[in-house]
Amino acid sequence: MATKRRSFSAQFKFKVALDAVKGVKTLSELASEHGVHPNQIGQWKQQLIKEGAEIFSHKSKNQENGQEVEADLYEQIGRLKMELEWLKKKVP
Repeated sequence: MATKRRSFSAQFKFKVALDAVKGVKTLSELASEHGVHPNQIGQWKQQLIKEGAEIFSHKSKNQENGQEVEADLYEQIGRLKMELEWLKKKVP
């Protein structure tokens, strides 16, 4: 029978990775304390170090995606206004 994989919340991963970055305890101590393999904690730590700077960047990916979506919506609004005006002229 297959065992179900455990999934951890982003909050938990951040907390454990932050503890690993602080270096107060070793990865083995953190692993036994939280019930996670030390290699996994090491991966979370590397990810936090690598992607942590993006938190403070002025333009995050979400903002860029939001601007693209907003531009598409304005384009669609313009198209719908043109269609509405055309229909108003066609229908007496």
